[in-house]
Amino acid sequence: MMKAFNLFLISFIVASTLAVGQSSDEIKMKQLEKHWTELLNQGDTTSLLKIWSENYVVNNPNGKIVTPKEIVALMKSGHKFPLVERIIEKITFNQNIAIVMGKELQQPKNMTMNHDDWIPRRFTNVWIKTEEGWKLAARQSTQVNSQ
Repeated sequence: MMKAFNLFLISFIVASTLAVGQSSDEIKMKQLEKHWTELLNQGDTTSLLKIWSENYVVNNPNGKIVTPKEIVALMKSGHKFPLVERIIEKITFNQNIAIVMGKELQQPKNMTMNHDDWIPRRFTNVWIKTEEGWKLAARQSTQVNSQ
């Protein structure tokens, strides 16, 4: 009887782990989200251009729509983007499209490392799976008013 119970318990744990497990595409998406954010923090425009799709477009928190050409020009002029910490809440796959949504905290202009002072935002990133791999096609980020 004890062996049957142990077998049941092990089966239940394995099944539970698989049910809440992440697909390889979800894991890859989380890695890509982290990687491109690190590249942005490092100012690595060459690598960013490899991750962004040819027609990548951003609706930034200031309400301006920008393209890679504008972003790269800004970075090459010496602009350093504030640090951002992204918390992914949902990844949805539709054929060759991945939609990543969640919240993020942006370091304010005074560059404080105190996370209590960081600016809360909501984001949506859209990725497209190409022959070369996943490419970031669109991004939208909006500041959330604290209430």
